[in-house]
Amino acid sequence: MNKTILASAALFAALVSVPHAHAQKGGTPDPKAVQAGSYSIEPYHTQVEFTLLHMGFTNFSGFFSQASGTLTLDPAHIDATKLDVTLPIASVQTTVGKLDGELKSADWFDAEKFPTAHFVSTRVTRAGSSMATITGDLTLHGVTKPVTFKARLIGSGVNPLDKKETVGFEGSAVISRSAFGVSRYVPLVGDQVTLHIAGAFEKAS
Repeated sequence: MNKTILASAALFAALVSVPHAHAQKGGTPDPKAVQAGSYSIEPYHTQVEFTLLHMGFTNFSGFFSQASGTLTLDPAHIDATKLDVTLPIASVQTTVGKLDGELKSADWFDAEKFPTAHFVSTRVTRAGSSMATITGDLTLHGVTKPVTFKARLIGSGVNPLDKKETVGFEGSAVISRSAFGVSRYVPLVGDQVTLHIAGAFEKAS
């Protein structure tokens, strides 16, 4: 019996000494850990959620994904930050397949005629140790309007899977869809649209 106990203890000790048995370390929310440099969007974990009031009954949401773009970031000179993001309109997705098709049609986003949405920052200002205000030009449905996002650092560090230096933010803004020419069913279906962004960026090697 003692030999069995000793063997089990030895096996346990061997397992916990293997690096992969330990919890992998991800990002840290410490703003001092953010590295300056040029970053590219990591598309698999970047998404834009949109929410609007549906006929006065529910706040209904959908998503855009497959983003591409770049971020030039220097925490010591936050006003020099540059952000350039493109989203394919055909990536729109809700929980209703029929609605996804309608949103891509000419009655709504008209993905065939206007295949992308594009945001380019024009001014970035610090709003706290982990916060920033990002103002820029959003082009959607062929219309360009200024939009301001409130952004917050989520974390930065080396991604334990692909070993790339990564930084992640969340952002939010409210826009008027009719201002961009997407006005079907306004005001029955809400004109104000809340955008919530989860943005992941990988540093260029």
